Amino acid sequence: MHHRSPCPRPFGLALAVVALAAAAAFSSAPPASAQPVGEEVLRDRFEGTYVRVKLDLPAHQKGVDVYPQERPNLDYSELAKRIKRYGISVRRDDVILVTKVKVKKDLIEFQLGGGGYGTFGDETGDVSVPSAAKTRREKNLEEDLKRTSDAAKRRAIQEEIDDLRREREREDARNAAIAAEASEAKKESIRGRAAESGSRFNVRFRGPVPASALEVPGLIEALGDFVVFDVREEDDHAHASSAGIAVGEPAPGPTGAAALRKGMTRAEVEDLLGAPSKVTPGREGTLKVERLTFTTEGEKVDALVVEGVLVRYTVSSK
Repeated sequence: MHHRSPCPRPFGLALAVVALAAAAAFSSAPPASAQPVGEEVLRDRFEGTYVRVKLDLPAHQKGVDVYPQERPNLDYSELAKRIKRYGISVRRDDVILVTKVKVKKDLIEFQLGGGGYGTFGDETGDVSVPSAAKTRREKNLEEDLKRTSDAAKRRAIQEEIDDLRREREREDARNAAIAAEASEAKKESIRGRAAESGSRFNVRFRGPVPASALEVPGLIEALGDFVVFDVREEDDHAHASSAGIAVGEPAPGPTGAAALRKGMTRAEVEDLLGAPSKVTPGREGTLKVERLTFTTEGEKVDALVVEGVLVRYTVSSK
């Protein structure tokens, strides 16, 4: 008698189910071209390209907020406040490099020329100065005052304590004046650096970034009122010529003492003038002060540096 092998029906059924599920998933998946591309493809598409901006941009990483789901899609009063506070780093019709595209929860950052000043690592303009501490003599006198009961001695001790306290207050006032001058010089330098640090557009949404904005055409549409995309060098020269702007090599900037400005660091000064011929270190209260003399061809430069920041300088003929 021949016995027929039993058919593995459960295994065959499982394979059939898997095949049907795979076919259904494949047939229901949208075509690849309809998938949101996400940050990586946006970066590949835009970073390293040049755009022309249609409005002035503030010299700060706050940049310009764009609301593609709103009408109007830009708050011009807020833009005016930022320009007034931070100045302008990118002017209307400027051509600038797209340096970064970053997708966050509810916005897309479209960074230009570095993204604007104020990011991590950028300096602030404040030069801090601590209050002058009590001297050992003042502390000892305060202890003597507690232990002395004689009225005349107490009066003499208190007078000396008052004199020492007033001297500390005068020192604090001198320090505050020097620190204020150094802070203003440093802020002036920062304003110059901020003007060269680019800016950005922040494309903001009511909720999470929609899939349409993660596609190249969607981002182009969101910024189309403010940006001309894919500007080539020859297009930029043609635009400048039609606007009556001279096209050619940029004029050389000032050099040597003519390039000095308040707020430079000592290292930046030495890059311009070389090593100082004379250095006079000192202190104004708790602040480190250096008086530097530089001798160049036909000129002598005397510079005052406070906590590493150029505060004042004079240029005279030798």
